[in-house]
Amino acid sequence: MYKFFFKRVIDLILAVIALPFWLIILAIISPIIYFQDKGPIFYNATRLGKGGKVFKMYKFRSMKVNAPDIRNEDGSTFNAENDSRLTKIGAIIRKTSIDETPQILNVIKGDMSIIGPRPDLPEAINRYNANEIKKLEVRPGITGYSQAYYRNSIEMIKKFKNDIFYVENLSFVLDVKIFFVTVSSILFKKNIFNKK
Repeated sequence: MYKFFFKRVIDLILAVIALPFWLIILAIISPIIYFQDKGPIFYNATRLGKGGKVFKMYKFRSMKVNAPDIRNEDGSTFNAENDSRLTKIGAIIRKTSIDETPQILNVIKGDMSIIGPRPDLPEAINRYNANEIKKLEVRPGITGYSQAYYRNSIEMIKKFKNDIFYVENLSFVLDVKIFFVTVSSILFKKNIFNKK
């Protein structure tokens, strides 16, 4: 019952409560992002959602305009503390995860959940095995099991395993644990960058 009904209700309630606070963040961050290089405020990333639906995931832009897309060998996004593609404000909002906060709008739209597996690029569906595709049974999340406990410190294959663990054990209690571990991870700046 939680997975199919109450989770969505809780998502909407939390997102609507958070929206006014996010608008304050938007008012502060937007001009800084724009005036650093006169580029767009948002980066709209195409991602894979529940049931294989492709949607646009909103983020504050943290990289310079026309920055190249660099990937690790396993297909995951490359990130590093000294990444020259980041703007000055981009490095700050990436480290604090403020760049992910526009996804509150995705939650309200129904594309995402507060807690769930982080969404992959659309082409990832061609790499999923019979077990990994289970992650598409639920809405992707602003944060999830891997994001909370490991952030960017593990390889893609381990993230997939954690995603399946989450889907198979989804519960209100697990979501609450992930939420508070995420807060701790952000506050103490744990596992922000790849160890590569």
